[in-house]
Amino acid sequence: MAAAAACSGDTASIAARAPCAFSPSDCRYLALSGPDGRLRVWDTPSSRLQHEYVPSAHLSAACTCLAWAPPGGARQSPSKEGPLRKKRKSEAAEAGTQYDLLAIGTAVGSILLYSTVKGELQSKLNVGHDNRINCVRWHQDNGCLYSCSDDKNIVEWNAQTCKVKCKWKGDNSSVNSLCISPDGKMLLSAGRTIKLWDLETKEIYRHFTGHATAVSSLTFITVRPPNDNQPFDGITGLYFMSGAVCDRLLSVWQVRTDRKEKNAVMSFAVTDEPICVDLTMSETKEEPVKLAVVCRDGQLHLFEHILNGYCKKPLTSNCIIQIATPGKGSNSIPKPVPILAAAFCSDKQSLLLVYGNTLQPIIERVSLSTNESHVCLIRDIQKTLTLKTEMAVTKVKTPVVSSEAKVLVPGVRGHRAAAIKTTPSEAVETESKRKPGNEEESIEDRLGAMDIDVKKVKRSGGLPQADSFAVLLVQGLESNDSDILNKVLQTKKESAIKATVARMPVHAVIPLLHEITKRLHGHPYSASQMTPWLKAVLTIHASYLSTLPDLVPQLGMLYQFMESRIKTLQKLSRLHGKLFLLITQVAALEKIENVSDVARTAKLVYEEESSEEDSDDEMAAEKDSDENWDEDDENNEDDREEKSDNEQEMAVDKEGINGDSDLDPENESEEE
Repeated sequence: MAAAAACSGDTASIAARAPCAFSPSDCRYLALSGPDGRLRVWDTPSSRLQHEYVPSAHLSAACTCLAWAPPGGARQSPSKEGPLRKKRKSEAAEAGTQYDLLAIGTAVGSILLYSTVKGELQSKLNVGHDNRINCVRWHQDNGCLYSCSDDKNIVEWNAQTCKVKCKWKGDNSSVNSLCISPDGKMLLSAGRTIKLWDLETKEIYRHFTGHATAVSSLTFITVRPPNDNQPFDGITGLYFMSGAVCDRLLSVWQVRTDRKEKNAVMSFAVTDEPICVDLTMSETKEEPVKLAVVCRDGQLHLFEHILNGYCKKPLTSNCIIQIATPGKGSNSIPKPVPILAAAFCSDKQSLLLVYGNTLQPIIERVSLSTNESHVCLIRDIQKTLTLKTEMAVTKVKTPVVSSEAKVLVPGVRGHRAAAIKTTPSEAVETESKRKPGNEEESIEDRLGAMDIDVKKVKRSGGLPQADSFAVLLVQGLESNDSDILNKVLQTKKESAIKATVARMPVHAVIPLLHEITKRLHGHPYSASQMTPWLKAVLTIHASYLSTLPDLVPQLGMLYQFMESRIKTLQKLSRLHGKLFLLITQVAALEKIENVSDVARTAKLVYEEESSEEDSDDEMAAEKDSDENWDEDDENNEDDREEKSDNEQEMAVDKEGINGDSDLDPENESEEE
């Protein structure tokens, strides 16, 4: 159960990233899927929006991964049954730039092939997966497409027929990343472990272990092995790199012949979890590998190293690049600007930096040297965005969507936006306004016709769903918005709290604990509200928290607060017991007092007098008691003497009677 929870948490962490991909070879285009669910393709030299794809009813979930097709890789092969047809000029030009085809993985297991030239969806790959797509990769030669999913399977697709060529189980848990070898004969897959597959037989060629969490990225570093003396079979001796969720080390592995791949050859240390990695592949032994790593904290790390075997200590970056806004005034503080992605240009000396936000990114080409250990670029984002909005968009193609279509909001599955339907009367009014014969209305009349009263909007009663709570909670933590956080954290329903915590991504767990700790130190009422949230987080995400190496420093304030509360628990328990006894006794007395009193008269009344009178009375009472005692003794003795005399008289009488009985009757008569 703990492994399953950790796996789900790793998947949630991968899901939190914004999918982006540069076009191959020249990096001329950047495909980026924002939080609004729209796919945007930007022209990197001019930083203009080239294409925009709005997902409609056929896109049933948010975009999870992107991959450009290689130039000519997904080209239609000629049919063997029919004769060859001469291509038109437009078709020949399209075939020359075939990398316009873009593969889009979704959260429901389908893959969409979008053509940026046509501005429409070209085809849809179904049936292969029944769960979230984590990675898609194009084969550089045969035009096949490989995909992996949370359903533990790897699927090989035929991009022309949109059918499954082969499907096999890739891991015991979710498969998160794929990478094809330079010669196209091997495939790397990563879940909990890294496996090297033979694409012909679909059998495991090598097995690599060493990451504590799910592997999120894979890429080959070298094209040929460093030692050119030995014969090269296409894979032996090559280096590849892997990164894991919540791991600040990028591990480098080498495919060896002796099968000793238990440990990584070397590792690169960064400040946070890597979200975007690009490199220049080494073709010779003397050529160093240049590595650009964008971390979750918005920093860019540059590495330059020659691969020459085993290295025990992790390698640190040669240069760290940050972007910040200029401070306005002397007292203002510059704000950091997050870097979203980076890629090396064709000259291998300059970089393409993508920074800002995913909805309106800024793309800039920068020439940097690794001689300086830290570089901070000052950029005025507001001014740059203002200049960009004034420019005209070159070409934006949006598919026509009918009024009955439902648009799905990205994020947690099932989170939908209410569709706004127009009435026929409104449609007639809009058509009448566009007729050339009608007079143009003033701006005041137009504003008056607009219904912008928020109070008139009818909203369904009741609490929001748990999935919307999870989205709001993540947004509030990222933006540090107190209004959003108060709206979510004031929920008292235990089932809603548990569902929200279970659906939130793993990377937001630590910020949520920090926010809970801050509120626990506040008012006692807010502390009582935070207790169910703290219990739910520690119960549901216990497996993830146990994997963090720096958990104690991050939760030090919470530990200290809990220890201080536990110390006073025993005293409070004793006080509670005493108060309980007092309250019960008071209640019992109140019950007795409520009973009607019976009329009672005092049998003895004692009046307190002076101490001298009390002493005289006591002495008199003692004398009286002694005299009475003596009189009683004398009376008792007199009674005893009288009793003894009476007894003697009675005995004499009896003897007399007995003596008289012995006399004759004559004597008796004479005596009479």
